[in-house]
Amino acid sequence: MSNRTYSKMWADSHEVLHHLLEEELPSHETKPLADRTMIFQMLSAFYIKYVKIFRNMEDLYEQIVHPQKRRIVHHVLEGVMGRILELKNEMVKLEFSEFHYYDDILQDLKLTPEALEIPIPRYFMKDKVKVMKDREKILSRILSKSSIQVEKEASIRILSLDEAIHIIQVAERTRQGRLRSKFMLEIRMEEERENMAKQRSSSTMSTDMAATLIKKVWQGYRQRKKTKKERTEEMIFLDMEPSPDFQKPSATQLQTQKMHQQRQVVQEVHEVEYQQALVTIKEQLHSVEGPDIKETLQEQIRQWFVECRNVTGKFPDYPDAENGGSATLFASKTPQEVLQELAAKEEKKKQKAAEKKEKKSAKGKKEKKKKKKKGKADKEEEEEGWKM
Repeated sequence: MSNRTYSKMWADSHEVLHHLLEEELPSHETKPLADRTMIFQMLSAFYIKYVKIFRNMEDLYEQIVHPQKRRIVHHVLEGVMGRILELKNEMVKLEFSEFHYYDDILQDLKLTPEALEIPIPRYFMKDKVKVMKDREKILSRILSKSSIQVEKEASIRILSLDEAIHIIQVAERTRQGRLRSKFMLEIRMEEERENMAKQRSSSTMSTDMAATLIKKVWQGYRQRKKTKKERTEEMIFLDMEPSPDFQKPSATQLQTQKMHQQRQVVQEVHEVEYQQALVTIKEQLHSVEGPDIKETLQEQIRQWFVECRNVTGKFPDYPDAENGGSATLFASKTPQEVLQELAAKEEKKKQKAAEKKEKKSAKGKKEKKKKKKKGKADKEEEEEGWKM
């Protein structure tokens, strides 16, 4: 598929996801639901739709070659996977079972059971290729060390004289037994050859009889082969057996696989170029436009100090890092407003310190009240029902 097709898939998936979020988070408050069947139907519909979006997003992330778009799709894809897990957890809590039936919903949405299959994202393995290779190297190094230790331990053992003689005797008897069995096998085969030669010389067959036997065997083999072929063709015609070319990839499939591989290569090239561009553009910005930006910012800070001195009659203190630092100077505000904000923040700090002392004294009284209210709140939640 082309880049335009994947861009259209991204736009369609984004639109469906937007509608789903609007359904899950309506603008107006909704009444809680009490019917378990209705709640399960709603959760199942959301679950199936999110699974469909997940499959599309996974294909998009695998085939899109634009690095910035791939990062956005990856972020959305992880959010969709998290939402699928949340919906599954809600259904398990509701039905007290990990196995659910979506036949009615699949029929309403005109989907097949294959739409419920959640594939493992392919980028899981691709992103961890380096980690897996390092792990294999470590394991191979550990296994090689352990095998060397085993060989060393095996070579250290010293045999006694009786054990060594016994091992040599067993090996020699085994060798002699092999030679004897081979010699006897040759004698037996020679006797069988002699017997076959005597039978051939004694029994003679006419030419017509030999030709008939040969014809009989050949026609039987030929007819069995023809019958088997006709039976296979009939089963293929009735769609009861797959055709011989069923498992062979077609030309379209081969072309699609080739295009996917080419996209993978383009992805890697674009990713390298993107990482290099991040460094080069930053360095270029710092070297070319950095001095001009620094000079303009310094000029704005000087102007701010001069305006504050003209208004108040003295130079103000430089804002602390807690108050925002120089960022407060570049806001679209007058010097008087900036000074008022700084003074207001200091007053808030003093008020917070006084409020903390009051809260400590009132904390003991509130805890007692909270314990009484918890029982009432739990009863109200049970009566309210289920909400999204």
